[in-house]
Amino acid sequence: MAERSFAAEVRQLEVPAGTEFHGEGILAVTKALLECGVGYVTGYQGSPISHLMDVLADAQPILEKLGVYFEPAASEAAAASALSASVNYPVRGAVTWKSTVGTNVASDALANLASGGVTGGSLIIVGEDYGEGSSIMQERTHAFAMKSQMWLLDPRPHLPSIVKAVHDGFALSEASNTPVMLQLRIRSCHLHGSFITQENLRPKFTLNEALEAPVRDVNRIVLPPASFLHEKEKIENRWPAAVKFIQEHQLNEFIDGDIEHLGIITLGGLTNNVQRALQLLELGDLWGETRVPMYVLNVAYPLVEEEVLRFCQGKKAVLVVEEGQPDYHEQHLNTILRRNGVDTAIHGKDLLPMAGDYTVTALRAGIRSFVEKHHPAAFAKPVPLGMPTLPVATPRSAPQPAPVIPASGNDIQLPARPPGLCVGCPERPIFSSLALAMQAHGQHHISSDIGCHLFSSQAPFNMGATTMGYGLGASSASAFNAGKLFGSSKRAIAMMGDGGFWHNGLATGIGNAVFNKHDNVFLIIDNNYSAATGGQDILSSRADNEHRSTRHPIENAVRGVGVEWVRFVPRTYDVNAMRAALSEAMTTEYDGPKVVIAQSECMLNRQRREKPKVAAAIKGGERVVKERFGVDAAVCSGDHACMRVSGCPSLTLAPSGDALKPDPVAQVDESCVACGHCGEVADAAVLCPSFYKVERVHNASGGDRWLNSLRRQLLGWWHRRTHAARAERALFPLEALS
Repeated sequence: MAERSFAAEVRQLEVPAGTEFHGEGILAVTKALLECGVGYVTGYQGSPISHLMDVLADAQPILEKLGVYFEPAASEAAAASALSASVNYPVRGAVTWKSTVGTNVASDALANLASGGVTGGSLIIVGEDYGEGSSIMQERTHAFAMKSQMWLLDPRPHLPSIVKAVHDGFALSEASNTPVMLQLRIRSCHLHGSFITQENLRPKFTLNEALEAPVRDVNRIVLPPASFLHEKEKIENRWPAAVKFIQEHQLNEFIDGDIEHLGIITLGGLTNNVQRALQLLELGDLWGETRVPMYVLNVAYPLVEEEVLRFCQGKKAVLVVEEGQPDYHEQHLNTILRRNGVDTAIHGKDLLPMAGDYTVTALRAGIRSFVEKHHPAAFAKPVPLGMPTLPVATPRSAPQPAPVIPASGNDIQLPARPPGLCVGCPERPIFSSLALAMQAHGQHHISSDIGCHLFSSQAPFNMGATTMGYGLGASSASAFNAGKLFGSSKRAIAMMGDGGFWHNGLATGIGNAVFNKHDNVFLIIDNNYSAATGGQDILSSRADNEHRSTRHPIENAVRGVGVEWVRFVPRTYDVNAMRAALSEAMTTEYDGPKVVIAQSECMLNRQRREKPKVAAAIKGGERVVKERFGVDAAVCSGDHACMRVSGCPSLTLAPSGDALKPDPVAQVDESCVACGHCGEVADAAVLCPSFYKVERVHNASGGDRWLNSLRRQLLGWWHRRTHAARAERALFPLEALS
């Protein structure tokens, strides 16, 4: 069950040519793929292109009608390898994943693909997750494109430009026999807009035709001597062909301005922010007008030398707008200009931030400094003409207080908001149990992995020393297997999720541990989905999927590669069982890999599935019981162990309401989903007495109402009896004591 369904939106994919298409950037990319006659699409989900995989899954009936094959790949490497179908056959293929981590996983396949070259158009759509809102290390795709000599498109965040880039990408790939990377930034993936559609096309050459008439060319295989000729072919044939295509089809844009001796060279993906900064400086508007001429690089790589020289010729200075380090474009532009004797000054990182997001605020400051340095008249105030007026004498008055200048955004100190697990997340009791186990057996080295479970590195759990990549948690603990050789009393613990397990962890982690006779503990968190990327189904999902094969237990897989010691905990919220399984793994005499599989469904996906059903049932008049927990302020001791070992966002502090109890007590807010973990973990798997469970009955039956009335009468009698006893003790305190 994906994070979001596009079942309604994908109907637009079949609109006729000439229709004004409205939607999100991701949906526009899918429509463009169909217009280009793509033959197959695959990929691996990840921000910010997770929704592209979800759109393709929802659109599968439409794809099949057009003869387009789609499958979600097991990893980015598997997706990139599928592009081999376009090496010898003129079939167009597209793959997608999160960059740069996905590109790293796919790097071996991509390097071989780029070396041998392609016949059919090959488009690699990467979600460029760079900047402060990113969830990965701060790297960019540009370096990989340069390294492997693949062309990199970076269209402006504008639906017609994005759709055109898909069309241009396939055509450029075929014109230069080179795979092309299409970089979609976060702002491009999720913006909304419109464009005019073209007709959807069936593939001109199909995969069936390739199967019926197989072709091979040994010169496309990366083996000597062909591998040595591929580099020569890239430089002498493919690069010139790409440059020619870029120039002839005007993939980059030139925008004129009246301050002709200055210029701005910007990547396409940053154009909107540059345009907004110019508008705020009164040097342009949001519709493309600018006083400073602009050269928009919708093709980030390669740079076209003739276009650069044409733009810079006669200009005093040019500002290069390029996020991040290294400053690839600034260095390359300097090389082109100096090699050709052009003395135009190049500015970039000297006036703009060295790294990080190029927000409108950052660009506004940098562009202002650039223009003030080389054309200060642009900001000169108009001088009024006419006779000067004499100043009017004003009476002396008390000095006025200085105006209060509101603090800028940078001056406001906001509390840190580290990422965390959702309310009711089934992974929270796993880490609570592990914390309790380590209280008994001492602190252990823990290797983490990519996924929701990485939030265990934050408070209150503070677990995990490293994370090396998706599904690499198990292999990250490999070196610590030395402990059994050199007499250590502790074992390393490695964790990974079910998504990471199927992505990379089965062979690279568990298989490697079996082969090398590791004595480590491997914790596999099975929450039914690839939850961190949006809730997509995987091999071990419990859901029925019309197009995919699911319900393949992780336990069978690990036993299949040779693991003998396996413990399966079917309900992670059972803190006692979880702690016992982990403790046993940490202390057993068994010498070999120890795997603990902890299973419970992702609460976010569970709520997505159940909430609409519950709402419909209530609306339809059915009897529905909804549960939630609360805390009795009179009973709560204020120990707050429930928070220290749980960290659930629905748990907060509140006044006790008792003057004799000044410390705040625990409180459960309205976001509670009644998982019960907070109460269990408060006293090591024994429900804390201050916690209570409430059952709210919708559309109550007659029996429910009678039972509710009886309960109220009993409670009323108990309260009256209690108050009477208190009043008696107040009147006769000595007798009460005796």
